[in-house]
Amino acid sequence: MQDNYEFIDQDADLARFCSEIRAEPWITVDTEFIRERTYYPQLCLVQVGVPGRSACIDPLALPGLGPLLELLYDDSITKVFHASSQDLEIFAHLEGRIPGPLFDTQLAAPLLGLPEQMGYGNFVREMLGVSLEKSHSRTDWSRRPLSAEQLQYAADDVRYLSDLYPGFRARLEELGRLQWLAPEFEALADMDRYCQAPGTAWLRIRGLEKLRPRALGVLQVLARWREQVAKEKNLPRNWVLKDDVLVDIARLSPDNLDKLSRIRGLPDKSISRYGNHILELVRDGIASDAEPLPDWKRKGRKSTVQEEALADLLQTSLRLLAERYAINSTVLASRKHLLALARGEEDIPLLKGWRREMVGAELLAIRNGERIVSVESGQVTVSPRKG
Repeated sequence: MQDNYEFIDQDADLARFCSEIRAEPWITVDTEFIRERTYYPQLCLVQVGVPGRSACIDPLALPGLGPLLELLYDDSITKVFHASSQDLEIFAHLEGRIPGPLFDTQLAAPLLGLPEQMGYGNFVREMLGVSLEKSHSRTDWSRRPLSAEQLQYAADDVRYLSDLYPGFRARLEELGRLQWLAPEFEALADMDRYCQAPGTAWLRIRGLEKLRPRALGVLQVLARWREQVAKEKNLPRNWVLKDDVLVDIARLSPDNLDKLSRIRGLPDKSISRYGNHILELVRDGIASDAEPLPDWKRKGRKSTVQEEALADLLQTSLRLLAERYAINSTVLASRKHLLALARGEEDIPLLKGWRREMVGAELLAIRNGERIVSVESGQVTVSPRKG
């Protein structure tokens, strides 16, 4: 059965809608956008919901979104999203700041035993038993007019979130886990997440960990330049140069146009447009000192037998803790992170935020020899070490 929604493409209607929901303590928010042909996402639709009411707001028809932005940046109203990062990126570029306060049901879902990174459709089906229509997931939201079916699809993204949010939040409060999410939601408001400096662009390129230091220095210079060009021209990064081409240029470090032209996947038009400058960048990269790879990008060494055994012990303890909290242990920590903990590392998700509160601190105590693991009457128990 279809729910009623409002389609807003007139200033007066937007002002009226925002005024009428102004007293609500929270609103649900979603956006539709395209970015296949641009560096920055192009906002095409904003959906807003409150209990029993939802609206699709057309930013392409309206001269401005003033009343809506006042709501989004009103600190007395919680903004509820599911998987908010891309939505928040839009507002970061639109207004230079993040709406708040925030609640992201995707981030909160694991605290109720649901999988990490759970898509909205699966989330609604799990929580409400409703299967959402998927046929418009690839819609070009910039084309007008939008059909009634497209608008209903968009409105459902906030309609069902409005239905399930109160009970979802209440369950977290009942379990005493709501406060554990505060650091996660605060991190969402960090503008650095959405406006990354060109100097860090190299960290997002696949295959960089295989490069030698000289080639890595070249890649870092090339990636910084590509990011700057993409921003200035508002083009997707790969429209400037693809990742694998950047890696090959860095690896081969050509010193003339003939050698550059032999690199597979590098279009002739790119050589004509950027060729001489790319050669300059290669020379600059060779002459520079490469930034070292961060630990999380380095290939891990082979674990010792003792480290594997300790990780097994931590895995056993993790399962016991997960059972206590009625959460799947795979949501709490991967084998990779348990091995990292066994090797003495601490800059891992397991020891941050709510995971540290729930299980990380206890696993750290086990690793540090502050707990005794024993078997009594067929039951595995973990107890503090005395003395």
